[in-house]
Amino acid sequence: MASVSATAQAAPVSSAHLQRGIVKMVLSGCAIIVRGQPRGGPPPERQINLSNIRAGAMARRAAQAQPDTKDTPDEPWAFQAREFLRKKLIGKEVCFTVEIRTPSGREYGIVYLGKDTTGENIAESLVNEGLATVRREGIRGNNPEQARLCELEDQSKSSKKGLWSEGGSAHTIRDLKYTIENPRNFVDSLHQKPINAIIEHVRDGSVVRALLLPDYYLVTVMLSGVKCPTFKREADGTESPEPFAAEAKFFTESRLLQRDVQIILESCPNQNILGTILHPNGNITELLLKEGFARCVDWSMAVYTQGAEKLRAAERSAKERKVRIWRDYVAPTANLDQKDRQFVAKVMQVVNADAMVVKLNSGEYKTIHLSSIRPPRIEGEEKNKDRDKRFRPLYDIPYMFEAREFLRKKLIGKKVNVTVDYIRAATGPGEGIPAFSERTCATVTIGGINIAEALVSKGLATVIRYRQDDDQRSSHYDELLAAEARAIKNGKGLHSKKEVPIHRVADISGETQKAKQFLPFLQRAGRSEAVVEYVFSGSRLKLYMPKETCLITFLLAGIECPRSSRNLPGGVQVAEPFSDEAMLFTKELVLQREVEVEVESMDKAGNFIGWLHIEGVNLSVALVENALSKVHFTAERSAYYKTLVSAEDTCREKKEKIWANYEEKPVEEVVHVTEEKERVANYRAVFVTEITDTLHIYAQDVETGGQLESLMETMRAEIAAQPPVEGSYAARRGEYCIAKFADGEWYRARVEKVESAAKVHVFYIDYGNREVVSTTRLAAMPPAFSTRILPAQATEYAFAFIQVPQDDDARADVVDCVVRDIQNSQCMLNVEYNGVTCPHVTIQFGDTKDDAGLGLVKEGLVMVDVRKEKHLQKIYCIRIDQLY
Repeated sequence: MASVSATAQAAPVSSAHLQRGIVKMVLSGCAIIVRGQPRGGPPPERQINLSNIRAGAMARRAAQAQPDTKDTPDEPWAFQAREFLRKKLIGKEVCFTVEIRTPSGREYGIVYLGKDTTGENIAESLVNEGLATVRREGIRGNNPEQARLCELEDQSKSSKKGLWSEGGSAHTIRDLKYTIENPRNFVDSLHQKPINAIIEHVRDGSVVRALLLPDYYLVTVMLSGVKCPTFKREADGTESPEPFAAEAKFFTESRLLQRDVQIILESCPNQNILGTILHPNGNITELLLKEGFARCVDWSMAVYTQGAEKLRAAERSAKERKVRIWRDYVAPTANLDQKDRQFVAKVMQVVNADAMVVKLNSGEYKTIHLSSIRPPRIEGEEKNKDRDKRFRPLYDIPYMFEAREFLRKKLIGKKVNVTVDYIRAATGPGEGIPAFSERTCATVTIGGINIAEALVSKGLATVIRYRQDDDQRSSHYDELLAAEARAIKNGKGLHSKKEVPIHRVADISGETQKAKQFLPFLQRAGRSEAVVEYVFSGSRLKLYMPKETCLITFLLAGIECPRSSRNLPGGVQVAEPFSDEAMLFTKELVLQREVEVEVESMDKAGNFIGWLHIEGVNLSVALVENALSKVHFTAERSAYYKTLVSAEDTCREKKEKIWANYEEKPVEEVVHVTEEKERVANYRAVFVTEITDTLHIYAQDVETGGQLESLMETMRAEIAAQPPVEGSYAARRGEYCIAKFADGEWYRARVEKVESAAKVHVFYIDYGNREVVSTTRLAAMPPAFSTRILPAQATEYAFAFIQVPQDDDARADVVDCVVRDIQNSQCMLNVEYNGVTCPHVTIQFGDTKDDAGLGLVKEGLVMVDVRKEKHLQKIYCIRIDQLY
């Protein structure tokens, strides 16, 4: 770039006043571009040429529109002169005076480094280093600045600096686009290692031209993972900027233009080089995102070596602050409360490879779809094949069964963390487009594992591709894309080149002849493994038998469950009371769980009848214990009859659920009066755990005390290893659960009454005491520690042969006395006769063998209750004699 002398043919500036600016760019050894301070947008710029000197011209590429022109290389020492100024001035504040302004608008002046003329004179520094020559034509003797330049030039000549040294120094800058045949190989050869570079030009906020050192390759680099607003070229050749395009360009220019940086060249798709620019002050890619000047782009995100999660986090920060391009941004979950956006739930059913039904802490059921993934599906001609055949997606779509099984085994019955990413609005049916209801799409994790990512990595689902402006996607979308890339690379699942797995599953539900052939085999097999595929009602299920690869309808034996509503030829059959509760109970316990079945027989319709077990629980017994079913007379010949009858009697006495309106038939008193029998004295050791205000006693059998201690120790160890989620349990009257007592330990309990979440009345079934607690201190009872494994250990008794005082104070005195004498101690107990609510007993102290009830009579605290039964007369008379 040549300059003109002070006497050039141009109009001199009448009053050369001092001006200031920041150096944006150095064009050559004698020309710079300065800018002002930004105020609400990119600041104005102006080019200042240094007066009275001339530096070598930089290389220039031939204009494509002029085929006769040729490329011109750097003149000797031109690059060094430019570099001298670049390192000294870029980003620095300078002051300058404009001496000459040509008719074309070009300005020539003197530039000083700093805020005033006491700073370094840039022209003098160039001449002193031998990087520029002085234009001596027309030098005036009375101009001290020109005289000083001539003096400095003479000194550099004598010192043989720069231009005056022996030999020349020209640099060859090569455009990578034209000099390297295969840019991809060039990028790969660098192995993603940082290389030194100078940013020569900023096309827009995310595209720059860089000079790679030390080989001087000029390369266009697009920032990996992001895209800034651009300048669109119109048909007439003009450029129209997108919103914030100019601001984004200035943001990058002011930080990187002609700065020394390091670049990691990361990929080269379609001859476009993607890279990351590293500067000591930060990563420009992340800064652009954080300030709202750019958005993440999926297609190049995968090659970003600094961690895609950093880019997503930076973009998320800009979205939350609604800055610049995100000023009108509305988050997909903006209308959801925090509790609806993030929650813990229990997986109850896997619908297909991308959807599941979960149970919330409130007891509500909700269908959740996994964000941004698509389950296996049939495409193209396969859709039209076998139209006459009954199509079963689970078994007929390749890898659908494997995907469902992966989710079922991983999630069923487990607590998961759900983070809602977006709500997909309902869509109506259209041409070739099915109708979809509103979908809640979320990221589901268990034990820190993203289930969608695990599914995709096994090749059992694919990732949905979105438009760039579509923000309704998974919050872990990049991880999903990376998982899919790994699955494709390793040829897993849907991406495998092997033959797809075929599942030939025979459905013999309702097929009477097939069922008859199959029955003897199942009967001989004893307990067979099965998976509960569907629950029709509390006692009617559809099972998948994996070893036999068939589907059967299974009816629970030994019980009579309330019937659900169903369509009959004559109309709709109304559901019986508690039928829905029974079906829900069965669903929660066994749906999609692995169970064992004992087939006993079949009915006329080809349905198998038998017993179903899950983790040691007999489903028939469980339904009866929860007052959701009655014992059927056919149970008499089974090994479970006594257990069923005992459970039914307990529920009937408590009048729970289906027994709520049960009325016992009156029993004639003469039945037992006429019986002649002797009193049986069979004292056994018990441990008294609780005395009630009505003088009833709760005691444990000493013989089974060891079993209870072992069960408690195992249960607490399991709870300590996997603590229940606080507040996740929805208490229901009559249910067994575990409760945390005041001592901080967990005990087995039964819910007696639910006033609110903060007031739940529970009864500790192994100790006999009661307490009012909040649901935060309750949790579901693990099946391995239920009453089927070890019955409730606290049994209720009343004192025989004594009358409990009706007066509250007198009764309180008796209770205090009994608590003092026998509570938390081992005694001997004998059942004398049955009362209305519990057995009446005599109790002897463990050490003296004295009768506790008789002692109460002797102290005058209670009166003797006269019994008329003949077999009790003897013991009654003995007690009267002992009093006197």
